[in-house]
Amino acid sequence: MKETNTTVIKAMAILELFKAHRSLSLKKVIHLTGSPKTTVYRMILSLEESGFLRKNQHGEYELGFAFLEFGQLVKSRLDIRQVALPVMMKLKEELGEAVNLIVREGNEAIYVEKIETDKPVRVYTGIGRTAPLYAGACPRILLAHMSQDDQEKYLNQVNLNPIASGTITDKVKLIEVLQESKHSGYTISHSELHDDSSAIAAPIMNYEGEICAGISVVGPENRFRNSETLPHFIQQVTKAAYEISNLLGWESNTY
Repeated sequence: MKETNTTVIKAMAILELFKAHRSLSLKKVIHLTGSPKTTVYRMILSLEESGFLRKNQHGEYELGFAFLEFGQLVKSRLDIRQVALPVMMKLKEELGEAVNLIVREGNEAIYVEKIETDKPVRVYTGIGRTAPLYAGACPRILLAHMSQDDQEKYLNQVNLNPIASGTITDKVKLIEVLQESKHSGYTISHSELHDDSSAIAAPIMNYEGEICAGISVVGPENRFRNSETLPHFIQQVTKAAYEISNLLGWESNTY
């Protein structure tokens, strides 16, 4: 049996209460924990002195600013590329296709990491390359999960110029695809950035539940048109996005 520090466990039990409650009185904390009044009081005093709890104007306790400080440290130290790379390598081994990691930079998407395929026929995408948010699976998944206001603002000002033979240039159709992508949790593109190329992309969410990146597999179109393998590709890409999101602190029962 592993040794545990009961003081730490009891303190964590108190802090856990504040996930569901914005503020709590001392009496309510005692009731919810079922612990003796003196024990809870000592714990709360220690947590208050450490900055993990603070009293509000109503005399109730709520989470303190220490969590904000630690949260910012965690956020700043989470390098999306470092977190995503092992998952991307696993996805490449599973599907045999190139894997891209992409983030939003203003009104464009930028490729920040890539795992190349071993297959002789491949689609070129280099780290640092940019693409408009409306074109291609990975850029479009970022657009699909933007806030409604930001998405509408973007669509009102952008010109949907054709990049390849399959680029979506009709805004009504693009909006339909964006809605479908957000609902399904993935998107597929064919010949949108390069002729005869295809991609499947899924969103990566951060600990606040906001989209922070997209992951995609990309390759020649003939390898993505197979109705037998396509469901497996979709499943593995969304699974990889879910895994990276969880590593970034995102929690959800659905994806």
